[in-house]
Amino acid sequence: MATAEDLLLAMDEDGIDVSVVLGYGWTNAIVARASNDYLLESASESRGRIIAFCSVDPSWGDAALREVERCVEGGARGIGELHPTSQKLKLATDEHVSVLMDLAIANDLPIVIHGSEPVGHAYAGKGQTHPSQLLALAERFPQVRLVGAHWGGGLPFYALMPEVRKALSNAWFDSAASPFLYDSDVYTIIAKTVGPQQMLFGSDFPLLRQKRITEEAVSKLEPMQAAKFLGENAEKLLGL
Repeated sequence: MATAEDLLLAMDEDGIDVSVVLGYGWTNAIVARASNDYLLESASESRGRIIAFCSVDPSWGDAALREVERCVEGGARGIGELHPTSQKLKLATDEHVSVLMDLAIANDLPIVIHGSEPVGHAYAGKGQTHPSQLLALAERFPQVRLVGAHWGGGLPFYALMPEVRKALSNAWFDSAASPFLYDSDVYTIIAKTVGPQQMLFGSDFPLLRQKRITEEAVSKLEPMQAAKFLGENAEKLLGL
């Protein structure tokens, strides 16, 4: 765990101007509210260096919608992260998910969802939110600005299929924890599949320092691609 002060210190040391901070896929509403309050307070005190997203469990129904609305009034710029495994969500069919997506569309809020690889090594928190589920969500709600955390569990690789690439036209994918998941060639491969304009820099701090991701990405991407990945895409997504 880390405090806002820990984050700001690491940002100064690693050359990061602005950080987007997310809660976990909480299932306890009291814990979620406390976490959201801390992130909103930290963002307010950071003078623009921290941007807060709010975390809710869609299964709370109206209470989840009220919490998102409360957080948006407090300065939140997006929703996330959702963790469909721990929150027991069916992205393709749950009505509670549908209502939350409608709220995200109405308020122009990007929404971050934890993605998990269907193959490979096991690790704590991996979950079962595989590319097929994220794709189903993107197809179900093409207007939602969807961000697949952890490279969307590998969903961008399937963008070599034309119908998948079309369905992902309003989706982005972040690099959170990437060195623990993939070889560093993942940056160039995803730049070729979905394109550099749909890649977002994520670290999974404090699990990983930001500099480890930035240095790895810069070593692989062309300068214009790296510029998009390291900030330009996020600026457009968040309207900064």
